[in-house]
Amino acid sequence: MASNRPAPQAVYVPNDDDFGSYDEGSFEEWNPTEESVRPVRGRHRVHKKSGGGLARSSTVLGVGVIAAVGAGGIATAQDGKPPVSISMPDLGVVTDSLPEAKSLPGVGSLISDDDSSDTTTAAAAAPLTAAGVSTADAEQGTTDAGEALRARIMQQAENQQNQADTAVRTAAEDAAAKKAGEEADAQRRAAEKEADAKAAAKKKKEEEARKAKAEAARLAKLAKSYVIPTSSYTLTSHFGDAGSMWSSGHHTGLDFAAPTGTPLKAVHTGTVKEAGWAGAYGYRTVLELEDGTEIWYCHQSSLNVSAGQKVSTGDVIGRVGATGNVTGPHLHMEVHTPDGTGIDPLGWLQGKGLNP
Repeated sequence: MASNRPAPQAVYVPNDDDFGSYDEGSFEEWNPTEESVRPVRGRHRVHKKSGGGLARSSTVLGVGVIAAVGAGGIATAQDGKPPVSISMPDLGVVTDSLPEAKSLPGVGSLISDDDSSDTTTAAAAAPLTAAGVSTADAEQGTTDAGEALRARIMQQAENQQNQADTAVRTAAEDAAAKKAGEEADAQRRAAEKEADAKAAAKKKKEEEARKAKAEAARLAKLAKSYVIPTSSYTLTSHFGDAGSMWSSGHHTGLDFAAPTGTPLKAVHTGTVKEAGWAGAYGYRTVLELEDGTEIWYCHQSSLNVSAGQKVSTGDVIGRVGATGNVTGPHLHMEVHTPDGTGIDPLGWLQGKGLNP
């Protein structure tokens, strides 16, 4: 328990010559109450009395009285001043009027000498050692402020570590989800691209099939108006074949080898432009079609038409022969465009839906 202040020395009291007579009634009794005496940790405080009176607690008052009595009840003033008597109240009366120290708030627990006061002392000391201990700490059995602070710091560090771990785990999960999403998108785009390619290929194939079907229908319809110029034949020489037997150095038509007298037919409706002898070509018939294309029938053994005659598809216009510059009976057929250019007769026939 903190010690009280030492007893005050004897107070100098002026005599009647200096300030008048000394009035004993200037002292007034001070009775501590619960409001005027508050429990204070550490050293006890002494409250000053307003109005100039002496400030004192019950303990200080008792010590002061004992000190004054022990000093003979007389306090000396400055050297050379006559002593002045001090009237002191009866100690028994004063102590009897004071309340029990144990009944004062915050005091009884400090001065109790009871052997069973360990619990009370621990309770009084608890606010000092348990400062900063929360209710949660107390429930967990922690009563030491330092231990409680350390526990809270460790808990905070653990929470921060858990938050960091959670953040790392969340970031990893987000990265994995993003990567998986990107892979899924890539696979989806690849699948869509493949599907588009297949669809395009299918569409192209279908379009080609449609065109082929349309072309076949066109050729089939066209073939009804065109025919192969002879029958019972064998193709022996083709357009463009090189050889010294031809004056141009290459073959200019398509040869259908067949027996002499085999009928020659008009490949399409047209007008006979020429019919007669043509030197190396022997007997020749030139049939002009409606579009201006000319069909030459050469090396005939006989002619069945004359110039200016109109013929229809399949009409017999002559016979296979071996007249002119030949090595055997055959039909030498040439095709000339309206501007006079010679073209491959085989390709021209195939373009009309015919396959000789």
